[in-house]
Amino acid sequence: MEDSPYFQQNNKVTRSKLSLGRPTVSNQILQPSLSKKLQVKIKEEPVDDSYVETISSVNQGRPEQLVKCENISSVIKSETDVKEIKQEPLECYHDNKDSGAMTTKTVLKTRKRGKQVIQYETVSVKSEPTDTDFQTTSDDNRKKIKWEPPLWKTHLENIIEMRKAWNAPVDTMGCDEISDRHSKPEVYRYQVLLSLMLSSQTKDQVTSAAISRLRSHGCTVDNILNTPDDQLGKLIYPVGFWKKKVIYIKKTSAILKDEYKSDIPNTVQDLCKLPGVGPKMAYLTMKCAWDQVVGIGVDTHVHRISNWLGWVKKPTKVPEQTRIALEEWLPREYWGKIDLLLVGFGQQICTASKPMCATCLNQQICAVGRANVKTSKVKQEQIKIKEES
Repeated sequence: MEDSPYFQQNNKVTRSKLSLGRPTVSNQILQPSLSKKLQVKIKEEPVDDSYVETISSVNQGRPEQLVKCENISSVIKSETDVKEIKQEPLECYHDNKDSGAMTTKTVLKTRKRGKQVIQYETVSVKSEPTDTDFQTTSDDNRKKIKWEPPLWKTHLENIIEMRKAWNAPVDTMGCDEISDRHSKPEVYRYQVLLSLMLSSQTKDQVTSAAISRLRSHGCTVDNILNTPDDQLGKLIYPVGFWKKKVIYIKKTSAILKDEYKSDIPNTVQDLCKLPGVGPKMAYLTMKCAWDQVVGIGVDTHVHRISNWLGWVKKPTKVPEQTRIALEEWLPREYWGKIDLLLVGFGQQICTASKPMCATCLNQQICAVGRANVKTSKVKQEQIKIKEES
């Protein structure tokens, strides 16, 4: 009886629940080790709601006892409920065929495990903008600022301090200064446009001299159209690419007479359609001739200095890219001033070939300035060493 999984209690033999291999509840009866002679075979029918358990008798000659569980479909309340398999207490009985042999019948009630459907709900979360994400411009438009140079205000204050004398060539020989303000408005606007066309790849001194000769000759649309090409070339020489500019001036003057009644267009798009007129000339013409600031006029000086000071998020290759980059972050109230400040600064101090970084107020907050000052100090030390040796 020691090796048997049965216990005798109150003249009844009870089988331990551990031998069934099923989850059990707390059992008050002591449970011995499982017998090797007992064979338990469990068969599940997944389609049917019933459960069949077959137990072999301890004696080898006994047939198998089949017990089929009752249909428990009525017990299940909902398909989505999570149910657990419960095991009822064992029922014991005496076999009538042989009083010496006993067996145990176990009735298990099972429940189906229902399916759970999980539904997800998408909730959109909007972050509230902070005060640092916005900057108010002069026209009271709230513009979202994505990026701006960290030291641009300090750069600008230093440039204004270095340009307080206003004695650069552009200050006295700009397109608005060399044109005849006392002439008719359409004539003045025409001269502003011609001076900008001549200023491309040309110093201000040369452009100013050429416009002065044209004004003495008669700088109007009709008079320029009646002037022969060779004579017009002599008047504007030695501006850069003067032969091509003669052709551009003649074609542009003809378009202005036919389509604009000897006046100039009043939009950037129409100005750029004229031969020999680019975006820089168009934006400066709108500012000087029509007194409308619709963009930043970027020439070679503004393009170079903006890249050196780090005023563009990424290095730009052409002035038009620089204009777009500047207008993305620079407040609109500075658009009409920045070109004149930077052009004069580029003509006097921050020149292209030999910038005067040693006397520049931005030398410690400019990458190019720090590099040039360091290089100049090294060269001076080398010269001293050679002189001493």
